[in-house]
Formats: sequence, C-alpha cells, structure tokens
Amino acid sequence: MSDVLVVGAGPTGLLLASELALAGANVVLVDKAAERSGQSKALTLQPRSVEILHSRGLLGSLLDGAPRLPAGHFAGLPVPLDYSTLDTRFPYQLGIPQRRVEQLLEDRLVAQGIVVRRGLELIGLRQDLTGIVASFGGETIRARWVVGCDGARSAVRRLAGIDFPGRDGRFSAVVADVVISGVEPGWALPALVPRDGAVMTMVPLEDGVHRALFTGPQQQNLPKDQPVTFDEVAAALQAWYGEDVVLRELRYASRFTDAARQADRYRAGRVFVAGDAAHIHSPTGGQGMNLGLQDAFNLGWKLGAVVRGDAGDDLLDSYHDERHAAGSAVLANTRAQGVLMVPDDDVACLRETFVDLLGVPEANRRLAGVISGIGLAYAGGEHPLVGRRMPDLTLADGATVSGRLRDGRFVLLEGEGLPAARILVRPDGYVRWATDEPEAEVPEFARVSELRVTVASTTR
Repeated sequence: MSDVLVVGAGPTGLLLASELALAGANVVLVDKAAERSGQSKALTLQPRSVEILHSRGLLGSLLDGAPRLPAGHFAGLPVPLDYSTLDTRFPYQLGIPQRRVEQLLEDRLVAQGIVVRRGLELIGLRQDLTGIVASFGGETIRARWVVGCDGARSAVRRLAGIDFPGRDGRFSAVVADVVISGVEPGWALPALVPRDGAVMTMVPLEDGVHRALFTGPQQQNLPKDQPVTFDEVAAALQAWYGEDVVLRELRYASRFTDAARQADRYRAGRVFVAGDAAHIHSPTGGQGMNLGLQDAFNLGWKLGAVVRGDAGDDLLDSYHDERHAAGSAVLANTRAQGVLMVPDDDVACLRETFVDLLGVPEANRRLAGVISGIGLAYAGGEHPLVGRRMPDLTLADGATVSGRLRDGRFVLLEGEGLPAARILVRPDGYVRWATDEPEAEVPEFARVSELRVTVASTTR
C-alpha cells in the first residue's frame, strides 16, 4: 500500500508529489491524459511562488531569459501594482509558461524516483479506517491518503462527496495563442480597458507568439466546449486593433468564464483536494496556478509529517483552515476585478476611483501583497509573527533562511537581528512559533526531536 496517491499531474499535483517525496513518503502520481499537454493555461509565477521554488532549489533555468515583470495589475487598471515595495528577494513576476513549470517539476520527480503514471482515469473511490482503494478501470491502487489535484471537474472531489458551491459564469471569454503580423516585436497592450461592450488584451510569449484574451457580445451565451474558430479570433483582433493586425496562425484557443466556485471542505476523511479541484475563479490578476502551488506547499509538509509519524492527524485539519481561507480571498478579489472590467458607464467611474486609490502608496502596496501572495498570513498565535511568512534573512554563517528550508524541515532561528528572540519556521516558510524570551523552550507541539529542526544563528 502506498502512503499517498496524487490524482492529477498539473503544477499542483507535481509539486505536491515532490514535497511528499522530500518528506520520505511513498507516492504514486497518476493522470488521465496519455501525455502531458504542450499548452500553457498560465503564464506567470507570482513572487511568492518564485520564493517557494527557490526554497527547494527549483528555480534553476527558469530564471534564464525569463521576463521579470516588476509590477502586477488589478483589473487591468493603468496604474500598476509596484512589486518593488515588497519584502522579498524576488520583487517581480516571472513570465514563465505553465508547460515549463510542469517540465521542471516533472524532471525533479524523476530525480526523486517517481514517474507519472499516465492514461489512468479515476472511476471509483472507497475509503475505510486504514486507507483508500481507488479504481481505474481494470486496475486498483490502495493508499493511506488520496489528494485530488485533477482540475475543475475533479473526479476525486465528486467521488469523495465534497460539494463545490459557487456561481456559474456571467460572461464568456476567449484565450488564444496567435501568430500575427502588423505589430512590433515584443509589443503588448499594457492594460485591459473595456470599450464598446468588449475587452481585449494581448501579450508576447515566445518565438513570435502572442496570447490574446478577449470578450465581447459575440462571445456570450456560447457553450464552453464550442470550438474557437480562426475567423472568430481574426475578427476580434481586427475589430480592436484595426486591419493592420492580421492573424496568420491560431496555435491554441479555448473558452473560459468568470465562474467562481470553491470546495466547501478541502478534506473528507482520507481525501483532500487542491488546486482547481478546490477552487475556480477568473484568471484576472494571474493568480490561478500560483494558488494551486501554494495549496501543494501547505499540504505537502503536513501530510509528510503525519506519514512519518512526526505529527498527529489533527495537523491535517489545518490544511482546510488555512488554504480554504486563502482560496476564498482570491475568489473575492477576482470577482471584484471582474466587476471593474464590465463595460458600463457607471463602472467606468468606479475604475477611475480605483485608479486614484492605486496612486496612494499604502493602498498600492496592500493590493501588491494580495496579488503577489507575499501579503498572505495565516491565523496567528500569541506572538504577532505567528502565521506570517518569514523573510529570507541572511544567517550568521552566510546561508539564508530559504537555504536552510531546502530539505523541507522546520528551522529554529535564534540570535541577533531577528524580529523575535527565537523563531520556529515551518517547512513552507511561515512562522509556527516565536518568542521574545531568549531562554524560552520550544513548546511541546514542536519538539526538536520530533520535527528534526535545524537550528541557525543569524545576524541581519
């Protein structure tokens, strides 16, 4: 019997499997697709996701030649979110297609001795007191735990009886990867500006390909699975940019909506959901893939600790507590952004108000923290640091906090230059315990012998 069965080999499932392997768990990772898609739904790694990969030594070649975008956006407003104000080594978005992230993570899994088992579609799930039996046609897999990272139409979520409340989409839109003529290399429309009942944006990708995202009256009330045609994309581009912009090739296209749904619980006994299986929302702000990666980073060390016997089952309940709240906040901000993009005269006035507010440094910094993920904090404790992300300080021996987190274990910091006398940092980089008393002992719930803490002195 395996320790954990992960269903779904997108970015969330791949990172989760890697975290579990790092923790010493026996992991099986399956996906119903026969091969990995070469398409990229997501294009951006937000600063917190960059930090996550860096703390596990996974950035590597991703930094080579990748665009570093020093700002985010909120509803495409013309005032950017200034990431230079964030307390991070990576005050920028990385322009990284999802397929490159998946390739990086899959390569790491291979190095960890795990190969994705493809072409297995989950059709049955039965759990008892000691484990779960998952059925895949003529094959069954038994594991102690199952995690569904299998997308918005998650079979794991459905078979586990987890509800997915929310609302259907109110508008439909198209995303398309195109080759066009009539624009300068590297050209991009800087903002999503509603006009005449339509919205359009286009950004450069790689090898002369641009990604277009648009919606208008012609895109409404169409089934999500209705194919996007060459003529539909060509007409939208010319209606917005004029006849000089000509569609030469349509590489990829699909429809999406602003549907917003979230699993009512992220855990059902021995079953968990993460990524799009746990939440769906509008892609505005570029948070989707990042939210899933952070789900995986939160659940991975917790499930790994329980598998090793270092923590009790109650630790797993904190996954829902922390990540459901984080997902709910993203659904709220994407819905707010959707309202600001409605092509309506009254909404135009609201957009102008938001433009003014984003010119206020503190307001801009607040939203930059939200969209980047840097501002996320979990429910705290007696000390104000508890639940907050630990800054990546340089330690007395020249190492960094992120470097000490490389092996996925807790780190106990003590010494000068810290915001507290002793700080216990979780494997995912958030503060678990802190005290201003230099001689205070680590509490019972975080005994060094049980959690294999690395102790490090520091000077800032």
